[in-house]
Amino acid sequence: MRSFLRNIISPLCRDQRGATAVEYGIMVSLIAVVIIIAVTALGGTLHDTFVQIQCSVSHGTFAAGGGAGQASCAP
Repeated sequence: MRSFLRNIISPLCRDQRGATAVEYGIMVSLIAVVIIIAVTALGGTLHDTFVQIQCSVSHGTFAAGGGAGQASCAP
């Protein structure tokens, strides 16, 4: 009986295909999380930069807001 179970379980323990797929899945999900965090952190700053450029082009007055993404341009 033991040898029968050993013959069935042994090949399953040596098969690494599923483990590789799981590792790739974990790497892809971690990369996605890093991208989401970076876009969220830089989003407001990027908005303020574009508002400042818009004010410079239209000869307006740039007014930085209280937080990121709160800038405005007055004519």
